[in-house]
Amino acid sequence: MITSAAHIPVLIDEVIAAVAPAPGKRIADGTFGAGGYTAALLEAGARVYAFDRDPNAIARGAAMVMAHGEALSLHQRRFSQMADELTALGVPSLDAVVLDIGVSSMQLDQATRGFSFQQDGPLDMRMSADGESAAQFLNTADEAAIADVLYEYGEERQSRRVARAIVAARPLETTGDLARVVRRALGHRPHDKKDPATRSFQAVRIHVNDELGELRAGLAAAEALLREGGVLAVVSFHSLEDRIVKRFLREASGAGRAVSRHLPGEVPGPAPTFARLSKAIRPSAAEVERNPRSRSSVLRHATRTAAPARSIEERI
Repeated sequence: MITSAAHIPVLIDEVIAAVAPAPGKRIADGTFGAGGYTAALLEAGARVYAFDRDPNAIARGAAMVMAHGEALSLHQRRFSQMADELTALGVPSLDAVVLDIGVSSMQLDQATRGFSFQQDGPLDMRMSADGESAAQFLNTADEAAIADVLYEYGEERQSRRVARAIVAARPLETTGDLARVVRRALGHRPHDKKDPATRSFQAVRIHVNDELGELRAGLAAAEALLREGGVLAVVSFHSLEDRIVKRFLREASGAGRAVSRHLPGEVPGPAPTFARLSKAIRPSAAEVERNPRSRSSVLRHATRTAAPARSIEERI
């Protein structure tokens, strides 16, 4: 299996087994990143449409496009926009959509991107080159708004204490600034298994990039694009993401929907748009040892039915 030396794609064998790429199949890689999934899909002979909002990822992928010619096209767009982009290109449907949610290893490893406290860098965290940065949000938002973000997206139980400390320490300019403030607020011992700043960094990153809203919209775009028999495969890395994926697939499959035939006038829900939902698939012990960042990953996949994609109202 071809992979990038700078990034080990998580659950790659399981993803490839789920989507079964082959010559003639058209597949969207909604999160190109370092190109690990795309390389494996191309190796199997598929035609790949790869998306990434990060201009650096698109620039790094130029050599792969040159090597594979018409078999690969790169699109600097959010994966939530893939239905509009492919429709405009005259691609009406796909055989599979692959999504690897969240921040990439390459983004984490670049101090200048500001995603990690492992190296000091500017407090940015933007996956694309535009929009509000983490520093702009933390230095201008009121204490309540910051606390809400930390609680909702980081599941930080002491969100108000951390938010109060952030406001008192403003302006924050670097990842080191934010990490130090959070550690002081929560208490940090060098031997602690998990750095207390982890939850706050996750929360601010998710907020700045609207990652959960993007995930919901991306799942809907996949539903619209996949043909009957097409496969949606999603790898997520924390409970907030996995919860959204699991709920989307359960609702799309009609699981748990109870409509009584004895109640007159009751309107049945829309026809199921997905079937054959997988259980949560997690990495093997060998993969976790080889790639520690895979430890929290979860793969879920499902197969598209012939039913028309649901409307926004039907998904609410």
